[in-house]
Amino acid sequence: MPWKEVSTMSLRREFVELASQDQRNMARLCRRFGISRKTGYKWLARYTEGGPAALEDESRRPHASPGRTAEPVEQAIVELRQQHPAWGARKLRARLAALGQPGLPAVSTAHAVLLRHGLVSPEESQKHQAFARFEHPRPNDLWQMDFKGHFALTSGRRCHPLTVLDDHSRFSVLLSACGDERTATVRAGLIMVFRLYGLPERMLMDNGCSWRGGGDEPYSQFTVWLMRLDVAVTHGRPFHPQTQGKEERFHRTLKAELLRRPFATLRACQRDFDAWRNVYNLERPHEALGLAVPMSRYRESARPFPERLPPIEYWPGDVVRKVSVEGDISFHGHRLKIGKAFCGLRIALRSTSEDGVWSVHFCRTELGELRLAPTPEEPHAAPAFVRCAHSGRRREP
Repeated sequence: MPWKEVSTMSLRREFVELASQDQRNMARLCRRFGISRKTGYKWLARYTEGGPAALEDESRRPHASPGRTAEPVEQAIVELRQQHPAWGARKLRARLAALGQPGLPAVSTAHAVLLRHGLVSPEESQKHQAFARFEHPRPNDLWQMDFKGHFALTSGRRCHPLTVLDDHSRFSVLLSACGDERTATVRAGLIMVFRLYGLPERMLMDNGCSWRGGGDEPYSQFTVWLMRLDVAVTHGRPFHPQTQGKEERFHRTLKAELLRRPFATLRACQRDFDAWRNVYNLERPHEALGLAVPMSRYRESARPFPERLPPIEYWPGDVVRKVSVEGDISFHGHRLKIGKAFCGLRIALRSTSEDGVWSVHFCRTELGELRLAPTPEEPHAAPAFVRCAHSGRRREP
């Protein structure tokens, strides 16, 4: 209809100008403009009394709104959103409830408040749809570790954020502003949190050079050190970041809420990292936790960090071999490659129920299987050491 094809104000102005002329045919004019005669006379009367400004739509807002969110509550929602621009309505409402704010509206109403104040767009809301994720049943069952992509400091150096996250609680165990990604740097950060929170049962990391040996070496001195501490090590599938999905999601949150600002030095960066980590762990409601905060689900580990590495002990009956400088051992007349990271350390070979098959262990971690006897499928196969897909499998006495 004509009212919808052109600016409504333009049509109204044209209509009332024509309707104000002498000898106009009001019924025909209304019919051509697609309105009723009652509406036509209404606009003509308004124009006559108030001029062109009277053609604007009048507000349909009621004179009284008993169900409207109270002004102090709306202001509290807006102020908290301004402090934490990346938080949505659910987090804001949960945090205000934790702070004892009375009269809080429903989440949908809180979201409407954000929309009314121009603090969120519908397009941005679509990017934050939650989905189900597997989680371990207890704190410290698994810690996920990774480096967030490094970024430049205004001083000319670069910051490499090292992050460690507890899988069960999403508790940020470590957020460290590192100047590099060397093994010594990672170990220093882990020793600090091991002393503070205790040891996890297992740690998950990707296949980056920070964690694995170079070339065809699957183990590094770093992962061997963790095994020595009786921390099982698991690596994610190559080119499959979903394995460390919680770490990836944590990195997105870190970037959105903190890393968009410039930092001058590593010290300044760490100061802001510490402040943000406190908010994340103690104040920020987490939707995957039913809007609880990570600290509410985290508990320190009962396994203390040993200041001295424990001795390497094996079962009675195990065949123990020392790994050479080249990373191999001699067994039943064969030289078998284990890994240079174990150089000078003792590993154990344990017989299995299958003839010619031995399981290979370092401390409590099963490294893989040694097959000495050929199989019907491969009758001429040479003895081979087959590594476990993950280094996190353990065998108890």
